[in-house]
Amino acid sequence: MLAVLIIWWFGRRLDWPQVKLAVQKSDWRLIILAIVFILLGYLWRALRWQAFLAPLARASLREVWIATTVGFGAVLLVGRAAEVVRPAILPMRDKRVRPAASFVTIMVERLYDMMTVVLLFAINLLWFRPAPGTVADFSRARMAGWLLVFMLGVAIALLIWFKHRSQSVVGWLDKKISEAPGLRSRLKRVLLSTLDQLATALGVLSDVRQLSISIGWTLLLWLSVALGNLFVFRAFGLPFGMSQVLFVLGWSMVGSAVPTPGGAAGAFHAAAGAALVLLGVGRDQAAAVAIILHLVDFAPAALFGLFYFLRGDINLARLRARTSTTAVEHAVEDEKVVLAEGT
Repeated sequence: MLAVLIIWWFGRRLDWPQVKLAVQKSDWRLIILAIVFILLGYLWRALRWQAFLAPLARASLREVWIATTVGFGAVLLVGRAAEVVRPAILPMRDKRVRPAASFVTIMVERLYDMMTVVLLFAINLLWFRPAPGTVADFSRARMAGWLLVFMLGVAIALLIWFKHRSQSVVGWLDKKISEAPGLRSRLKRVLLSTLDQLATALGVLSDVRQLSISIGWTLLLWLSVALGNLFVFRAFGLPFGMSQVLFVLGWSMVGSAVPTPGGAAGAFHAAAGAALVLLGVGRDQAAAVAIILHLVDFAPAALFGLFYFLRGDINLARLRARTSTTAVEHAVEDEKVVLAEGT
């Protein structure tokens, strides 16, 4: 229902024949080039995940790639609720990777991506040149940029503090939140399990060498995504530079976080389209660009994922079992035991 409402809101004032015409007039050679860069981004993402896993397991790049593409294909079909597919598939494909190691490293990945995009978006806003007639809106946006930088600094400080005090924090919450049957007990277990996962995930970052490697893959990943988006804009004749690309990228990432099917269908388009309108792009052309941008960002991985699925590389019954909440909680508990024994 939410997805339907967002899609309706996105398309309610559009002249769809003009949107179709804008898509038809785009340069598909540049769009294909954009797809190549997005696929490179998925490769860097797989290599980064392999680096995150290195202290915990020796994962095969081939299996990490399969899990990555199938996982993002699931996100395109189901939405952000399918984020658990990637860490569930990898242990099925590579027996050397424990389920908990797979899940906690995905949490590290999400932290990296969130912080990277927020930082790039916020810093870019500080010297961003607005389109004529939008100076007042962008003065507020620059203030928001400073606020985002401040909030990011606070978040990093809190994560560092939590990494060192996680056992005390989880123990304190365990005592403070009383047990009760039903939903309250369930919510308590989910909260404590999530904090345990976060603490384990942050522990993966203690190796300076692995940290440096993962930062390098992250920079390559988002550079590839930004270049892919830049080629999409040029395919529609938009003379944007990297600053405008980062501005739209920040908005589209906010939209893609909305948990609706189709890889945040509607929300992604509305957010990216709104950013393009602020940059002076006509509403119908902005919608056409947002639609193609969404397909370029998500569809390549989905095609690879579909190929692996049709080839029989993915067992749906085992996948459903591994993505259940109970299975995730048990995996985290197993990882805590293994880490305790290792110390």
